[in-house]
Amino acid sequence: MDDITSPPNQALSHGDLPDNLDDALKALSSPVRLSMLQWLKEPELHFSDQAHPLEMGVCASQFERCGLSQSTVSAHLASLQKAGLVTSKKVGQWIFYKRDEEAIKAFLTKLKTHL
Repeated sequence: MDDITSPPNQALSHGDLPDNLDDALKALSSPVRLSMLQWLKEPELHFSDQAHPLEMGVCASQFERCGLSQSTVSAHLASLQKAGLVTSKKVGQWIFYKRDEEAIKAFLTKLKTHL
């Protein structure tokens, strides 16, 4: 019977993870960022009072009403963007965010492959 434990030198290290998988896992480890990503999945339910069309994305300022400061919102959205889970578009002084569904699908495929 095979030993189910792996010696430490055979464990998967961060360097062995595919591009952005490690960043995505870190981004999703925060309950706040996970919630933000979930809210962006159905923006019409969570941001229906946004003045701009939701097709543009959700303005970063919309997240502040959830009790988060502007700087905290920016840091969380930057983490999601670095992980490739959201895209952003600057329009004037505003930045709008959307989920990157293709990237999320690719992340889930990579995760499934490595686990």
